[in-house]
Amino acid sequence: MKLDAIDLRILEAVQRDGRITKVALAEEVGLSPTPCWMRLRKLEKAGIVSGYHARIAVRRVAPVASVMMEVTLGNHRQADFDRFERAIAGIPEITACWSVGGGVDYILKIMAADIDAYQRLVDGLLDRELGIARYFTYIVTKTVKEETALPLSVLLSDGDAPDAG
Repeated sequence: MKLDAIDLRILEAVQRDGRITKVALAEEVGLSPTPCWMRLRKLEKAGIVSGYHARIAVRRVAPVASVMMEVTLGNHRQADFDRFERAIAGIPEITACWSVGGGVDYILKIMAADIDAYQRLVDGLLDRELGIARYFTYIVTKTVKEETALPLSVLLSDGDAPDAG
């Protein structure tokens, strides 16, 4: 699907505020409400807008330990990767998992009640014999930046990178 400047403004607006009203969205992107809403629906049907979510300030709800974990598997057959990925897909504490190139196979983001709960999760993974040869744990001590919105105007620009300071 070819996106134009109005589509990009719509995407940026709904990233900032998924609860934006039809009228406010139309005003922000410079369209009347019906054509604007039709464009948004087209973006949803194309799978470009894949959902709307609330961002929860988890530390206001409960104490939490944020952990990044590097995982290296002992074998690198497709069946080994598939087995590992199926197993971690069903673990709610693992909130993100990336297969990466380089010295490790995966990087996981884990949200646990505390470090003991994280260690119990790791022990459970190891007990399941998923082929984990090595893992490294990184405890998040401070979140410096965590964006959920994509920098669409930067990613889709053909110019130089923006000035950082």
